[in-house]
Amino acid sequence: MERQLSLLERYRRDRRQLIQFLLSSGLIKEIRTSFGPVTSLSNIDYDSLSADYILHCVKSGGVVNVSEATKKYVEDSAYPILINSQLGDSYFLISDPDLAGSPPRRVPPPISVKQTGNSASGLSSLRDPAVAENFATSRTDYGFSKATLTAPTMPMVVSGIPPLGLPSLKTGLLDDDLRESAYELLVASMLFSWVEVNPVEDWKKEKSSKFLSGFKSKKDKLHLQSQSSEKHSKHFDTVRVQMQISEAMGECTKRNLIQLAARRSCGQVDLPQISLGLLLGTFKSDFLNEKSYMQWKNRQVNILEELLYFSTNVANSEHLNIRGCLEKIRDTKEWDLQMSASERVEVLSSVRKLALRLSSLPGKIGLQSETHYWTACYHLNIKLYEKLLFGMFDILDECQFIEEFDTMQSFINLTWPTLGITPKMHHAIFGWVLFQQFVATGEGMLVEHAVIQLQKISTAEEYDEKEGQYMNSLVCSRQCNDREVKLSLVQAIFLSLSIWCDNKLQDYHLHFNQQPSNFKRVMALASAVGLLSSGNCSGTKLTTLNASNDKATRKLKRYVKKSIEAACMRVANTIDLELKVEKTHPLALLANELKLIVEREFREYWPVLCHLFPEALTISSMLVHQFYGERLKPFLKGVSSLSEDAKLVLPAADVLDHYLNQLYTSGLKENKSHHPIRKELDHYQIGEVCKPIILDWVIAQHAHILEWTGRAFDLEDWEPLSLQQRKAASVIEVFRIIEETVDQFFGLNLPLDVTHLQALLSIIFHSLDAYLQRLLSQLVEKSHLYPSAPPLTRYKDAVLPMVKKKLLEFTFLDESVSMKLKGLTTPKLCIRLNTLQYIQKQISILEDGIRKSWALIRSPIGQSWAKEEPPEASERDFLSCSEAMDELFSTTLNCIRDTAKIAINMICDFIGARVVFWDLRDSFLFPLYRGNVENARLDCVLPHVDTALDQICGLIDDSLRDLVVLSICRASLEGYIWILLDGGPSRAFSDSDIMMMEEDFNVLKDFFVASGEGLPRSVVDQEAKFAEEILSLFSVQSETLIRMLMNASEHISLELDPPKHGRRNLEDANTLVRVLCHKKDKVASKFLKRQYQLPKSSEYDDIPSDNPTLISPMVFDLLKRSSSLQWTNNGSASFRSIKSRLQKATSDIRNVAW
Repeated sequence: MERQLSLLERYRRDRRQLIQFLLSSGLIKEIRTSFGPVTSLSNIDYDSLSADYILHCVKSGGVVNVSEATKKYVEDSAYPILINSQLGDSYFLISDPDLAGSPPRRVPPPISVKQTGNSASGLSSLRDPAVAENFATSRTDYGFSKATLTAPTMPMVVSGIPPLGLPSLKTGLLDDDLRESAYELLVASMLFSWVEVNPVEDWKKEKSSKFLSGFKSKKDKLHLQSQSSEKHSKHFDTVRVQMQISEAMGECTKRNLIQLAARRSCGQVDLPQISLGLLLGTFKSDFLNEKSYMQWKNRQVNILEELLYFSTNVANSEHLNIRGCLEKIRDTKEWDLQMSASERVEVLSSVRKLALRLSSLPGKIGLQSETHYWTACYHLNIKLYEKLLFGMFDILDECQFIEEFDTMQSFINLTWPTLGITPKMHHAIFGWVLFQQFVATGEGMLVEHAVIQLQKISTAEEYDEKEGQYMNSLVCSRQCNDREVKLSLVQAIFLSLSIWCDNKLQDYHLHFNQQPSNFKRVMALASAVGLLSSGNCSGTKLTTLNASNDKATRKLKRYVKKSIEAACMRVANTIDLELKVEKTHPLALLANELKLIVEREFREYWPVLCHLFPEALTISSMLVHQFYGERLKPFLKGVSSLSEDAKLVLPAADVLDHYLNQLYTSGLKENKSHHPIRKELDHYQIGEVCKPIILDWVIAQHAHILEWTGRAFDLEDWEPLSLQQRKAASVIEVFRIIEETVDQFFGLNLPLDVTHLQALLSIIFHSLDAYLQRLLSQLVEKSHLYPSAPPLTRYKDAVLPMVKKKLLEFTFLDESVSMKLKGLTTPKLCIRLNTLQYIQKQISILEDGIRKSWALIRSPIGQSWAKEEPPEASERDFLSCSEAMDELFSTTLNCIRDTAKIAINMICDFIGARVVFWDLRDSFLFPLYRGNVENARLDCVLPHVDTALDQICGLIDDSLRDLVVLSICRASLEGYIWILLDGGPSRAFSDSDIMMMEEDFNVLKDFFVASGEGLPRSVVDQEAKFAEEILSLFSVQSETLIRMLMNASEHISLELDPPKHGRRNLEDANTLVRVLCHKKDKVASKFLKRQYQLPKSSEYDDIPSDNPTLISPMVFDLLKRSSSLQWTNNGSASFRSIKSRLQKATSDIRNVAW
């Protein structure tokens, strides 16, 4: 509190220094008063001059009129002195501004005062003009010489609150006058109740305590006195600061009241005694200037006039006497200059005589401790008590009570006998004060405290007869329907609160928009005081708020309707202004704003209203739905396509429509006792309007996406996007277009059905299918990669090495196939493979996104808002709908997955064949075992395979690695079989070679297993099983092979086609003949010469050429395979034409020894 006081004092000091500097700096040419120009500044009251006015005079010419400066200060005194900033919460300070707090935020008091009453005007006409002029000046300070000024006064008139109707003060006392008089009363009550402040020497007390003082040391007595004095001084400082009284004035008042208390050791204090005591002990010399003194003196005279002159118990002669005495006191010249001290005492004694007579009159009601002033001046008493209660709020934070609240309350209670306050009156007036403070500050907790105080009135014990008479005698008047209504104080407070609540609740969306939490508090206040059942205050009976009261229900219904209608009209009237900020359609903006209204209704207000008026939510939903529907209907009639306006309006209207229906049905469920005519609102015809135009939009997007897909594919060069994104740029573009279309589709926020979803999935299917088909069209059959089988020969060493050997004949690939093969390099094939894998992943992501978006989409009208069904039926419908959705997605997107999977398998097979039979032909296929096994073993060619694998694994996605490696493994084994069976004349294997070949074969398998980091051992073994069986045939004796060939020849007539790769077996004649051709064995060579007339291997030179495909010139097309290790059609025909020859040869073999 000391820091707060210091801040106020510093502000006043700095302001005074500023004005003094301006007047003495030479910037002012002349200073004028009502008596003419002045040259001395000693008599000027700087605290009553307007700094803004003086600054204006400096700019305009330098002539200052003191009267105008004072008038300007009076006009501005009701408002905080602020900088013209946007926030308006900064003081003008010379000192450190960081210590400054914000100014009071109370509503300022009125400047002018209306005088009422003929007798008051009669007295006013006799007053000194100078006094009257000074009376109209500021009431913020009295200019004591010992201290600075205090903060601005606390106003009591709050705009918008209906007045209580108390009788007006005939002397025109202002709020500041009442506050200062209340302070004087409070200090006097404390003193008269034996509260010490700097105690005076009381001889009676000293005499009675002389015996006990002998038992205490001098130090103890001084310590106790110091503690008591410090405690009391602190209490009085708290009271002074809270009542906003300057330190100097507080000390002066306290000094005089202590003297008054010393003269009156017993008895009850009253207001006339206080004013007379202060007039007796306060002099003009105690003030800084004459004006402050006159203000103070006029207030004391007005208090006496209000209490004594206007009393109904004063005779005419006493009226004349008291009027003359008061006029003498007001007359400055007579009272302060002409009268002696004894004459002034005589005047005051005359006034005191009447005051004592009135004080001795019995009370009107007969209550204990009742005085004449309880009923004669109750309106003044109530106003003074209000000022005292306002003093319990923190002057720098008016939303909070001071920490010394309990102490302050106990001091205020001391004024009850003087002001005629009873406990019920205290609860009523305190509740009224708390309510006023709430209106001024907006702090909701004050309303809660007010409700507690008001509830104490109804819960308290009933009045006894006399107390009831007393409460009814405190009459307040109100004008209702051109007639005057008399109310008791409690009735007037309740009626004013009820009228205020009624006014605010009629448009609660407006009044509680900034602080919705206060709505609940105001409803509690309305419940505590009741509401007017009619639109006027002709009756004092208020309606209690509860759900069973029909009048209360009708009242609440009226509140809801009027508030919703007013909120809707406000929004509609401000749409044009908001359109300048938000570029959208008016109907779309209106729908969004109306949705905010009903959201606020549902979130903030309905939880409070539902207990008293459960129909509030349904009524508000119906009103908003009807309000917007009337404006939307003409727009829907003109919608024929998905224009920009339609994209803006229809989604917003649809969201509002469904939200209002949800609130409506929620309100119906809450209000079980009410049976509505309809269970849902009539939906806007948005679904019927949207269905055809959405389909038209989807169809238009179909052609657009196909065009962009084709363009993206045509530009594709199958190079990776980056080291991290090893896929084609075209697929990124395709999915970008698809995802944009999906986002636009669901971003329409319009009612959708299965037809629309089918159309969307059809777009996705055709777009991706077109992309995949074009990708597959770039591939060629892997059969073009295999070399043609060389001619079959029998093993025979060359006798004459210089004899010219026959060369193998070659055939060229088709030009179109050759061109495609140039674009199907291994890196580009890897990019295609990554692209297909990306398609599979994105399809799943796309499907999940579509499913989630579809789940959030509201069903069209007639489905989601259908009649309620049993839970079993709803579950069946949900399952059937879910199954239908699964089937719809599987018939579209699963097809794309299957196509992509087929393409992945094709490319993987192609990559394996390409690597082994094309890229590694010269480094793996042709060199291995050529000439002799020992000099051309696997360890010489395997590094080339390892290099190729490293390159491929660096290009493909990790999820495809095993699949591609398996393809290369399978192709490598297939190439190994090709070497064994179609290796050509240069390859013949002896028994000793087989052991080395078996070692190489195991090395090849281990290579792909890679010590557990490659393919699984079981997979490699399974793939190598057939090659291992072929290799094992070379270890079989030639005689055994010949018998196996004869057995196979017997069944050759049963085969319609030659065996294909993968279906070949050890008993196949084709396989057995090739094994015999590549055995370095005389028995096999002799058999092949005798039975098949095969040429010797030494007659051919099978050095490979750049052209890969060989064609055999021999007639043994019988055993010729296609380049894919399968029989060709020509080979099949040749095979059929010489079946008889094979059978005949078999018969000869059985009968003839070889």
